[in-house]
Amino acid sequence: MTRSAPRTRRTLQWTGAGVAALLALGACSSSGDSSSDDSSSGSASPSTGASVSASADTAPKLSGTVTVFAAASLKESFTTLGAEFERAHPGTEVTFNFGGSDSLAAGITGGAPADVFAAASAKTMALVTDAHDAVGTPATFVRNQLEIATLPGNPDRVATLRDLDDSGLKVVLCDRTVPCGAAAQKALDAAGLTLTPVSYEQDVKSALTKVELKEADAAVVYKTDVKAAGDKVEGVEFPESAEAVNDYPIALLKDAPNAGAAKAFIELVRSAEGLRVLTGAGFLKP
Repeated sequence: MTRSAPRTRRTLQWTGAGVAALLALGACSSSGDSSSDDSSSGSASPSTGASVSASADTAPKLSGTVTVFAAASLKESFTTLGAEFERAHPGTEVTFNFGGSDSLAAGITGGAPADVFAAASAKTMALVTDAHDAVGTPATFVRNQLEIATLPGNPDRVATLRDLDDSGLKVVLCDRTVPCGAAAQKALDAAGLTLTPVSYEQDVKSALTKVELKEADAAVVYKTDVKAAGDKVEGVEFPESAEAVNDYPIALLKDAPNAGAAKAFIELVRSAEGLRVLTGAGFLKP
């Protein structure tokens, strides 16, 4: 469901020039960092009778930009949650960089300024935690399962994963280094299949786009992406997908320029409202 945001949201691209822009952004937004503990927000003296209002008055106000690096499959649901966050916290802006989890992790460990990382697998999150670039233990907030995306109406009558082995079909897979590709390989191994795709794509949205543009007959993607595509594709479930369900972890990054607002965004993602939006997009409960 598309919701209007109170301001234009920018989606960052991971390029050399983008790093310089992000560094400037991080410097500007750090002044709005609300991550420090507010030791003055304790209860008021009993004689004032105003402990609740005093606490509310002294609570830190969130402001500035929250930069979120997130797996491409989270684009629709996180965009919705970003708009909700901005409405709840006037003066904040949530900026996203969506892409393959492995390339996002490489950007983070390479020094790209960001506040939050949401990955499509525990393995790609480990690239960041092993480099000591995350705070605490990442939390799994949803899971995702694979589905076959075919052309609308499924003209090639694809009914099983094994049907993709037809030499007449143009099939697209995600690269094995990214979570959707690694999951697809697990499913293929479970089925005892070896496919030769017409291309390997660097993220799940790119694989799905090949089918949407009729450059491929089918692609192995996530259920959430099939759902987001609407009538541009048709989804085909297959039992081997149960062997390759991905956990999605989220973490606050160690050098987050706006850690206070970043923590609040993570809380929204993990809240009942966050789960409602995510499961509505087709994700599974953690």
